[in-house]
Amino acid sequence: MRTPPAHIAMVGIPIVSHVLPSLEIIRELVARGHRVTYANDPVVGDLITAAGAELIPCTSTLPVADNSWPEDPVSTMDLFLDNAIQSLPQLRAAYDRDAADLYLYDIGAYAGRALAEAQGRPIVQLSPSFVAWKGYEQDVAAHIRQLPGADAYRAKFARWLTDAEATTTDVDVFSGMPDKALALIPRAMQPHADETDSDTVIFVGPCVNPHNAEEPWSRPADAEKVLLISLGSAYTRQPEFYRRCIQAYGDLPGWHIVLQIGKYTEPTELGDIPAKVEVHSWVPQRAILEHADAFVTHAGMGGCGEGLLAGVPMITVPQGAEQFMNADKLVELGVARRIDTADATAENLRAALTALTTDPAIADRCARLRLDTRAEGGTLRATDLIEKYAEEAGR
Repeated sequence: MRTPPAHIAMVGIPIVSHVLPSLEIIRELVARGHRVTYANDPVVGDLITAAGAELIPCTSTLPVADNSWPEDPVSTMDLFLDNAIQSLPQLRAAYDRDAADLYLYDIGAYAGRALAEAQGRPIVQLSPSFVAWKGYEQDVAAHIRQLPGADAYRAKFARWLTDAEATTTDVDVFSGMPDKALALIPRAMQPHADETDSDTVIFVGPCVNPHNAEEPWSRPADAEKVLLISLGSAYTRQPEFYRRCIQAYGDLPGWHIVLQIGKYTEPTELGDIPAKVEVHSWVPQRAILEHADAFVTHAGMGGCGEGLLAGVPMITVPQGAEQFMNADKLVELGVARRIDTADATAENLRAALTALTTDPAIADRCARLRLDTRAEGGTLRATDLIEKYAEEAGR
């Protein structure tokens, strides 16, 4: 122990891509002797308890079971606000009698910030995606405020902040950056990184297990090169896309293909599967990327970060949300090709792989970004900073 034991509470939302990025930080905090409680929906309880944290059940109203998110951004924002409104009483019931020394909260868990402010406790945001930059208000937020329903949403948010006894009552400030934030992404993936407030935000990069590999995975002895294909956890009902990948890569000389299809697609829907294509509903992505030579990804921030951390070129097939921005960022960095789903023919997929893996300049850029990403410190740096904030809070 380098700091006195503290009660550190994490408040999250039950979206797997928001839970996984911080789990190794939770595990490391527990290993260092801190008491870590984690408020989230029991649907992700097994992930949380496996990291050593104490689950504080906090049921969510977010549509994660069927992934039925609205296309309208204001409606989506309203879902997160409604979830915060109904979550806060659950958090108060648990933490008013057992307040934490320091609160951590996910960018989508507004109730975590409201709780900490009402209790007068310090708080740190953990962001699994890019954060607001100094021009964000003009570049993005101002346009959203012009959308239908935005005024009613902001009025409801303001009323809730008052009812919640939050000390920050300005909606834009509350939903923006707190005084301290850790971005669990490579700085290279941050839009307008030079305009990000370095006094508020620290980029620590992807937070993986700092002591050993996530899970073992062995590269087949006859595999000259390995390609991993994964669309993450939310957009995996894509049998036609998987069939195109098999058509593109299944007979490619020297390549071994690892295809993750998620829980919504059955292998029988894919037709004939060549012997050198292994198909799974879930794979140890980080471990496979350590052996991979290329990565087909939906460009979720977690996958982008792990791809940069492993130093592999990527074919991005964005599916929704910020993935289109992420895909374009990787192209801008010179380590990826973007192919939208409608254009993801076998010919285009194969041509992109050939172009990415035969260009020495791309290999050099991947290697440089791998070093830069690893130098950001990851799990150990994030944990050190959280311990520092907890110690400062106890003085």
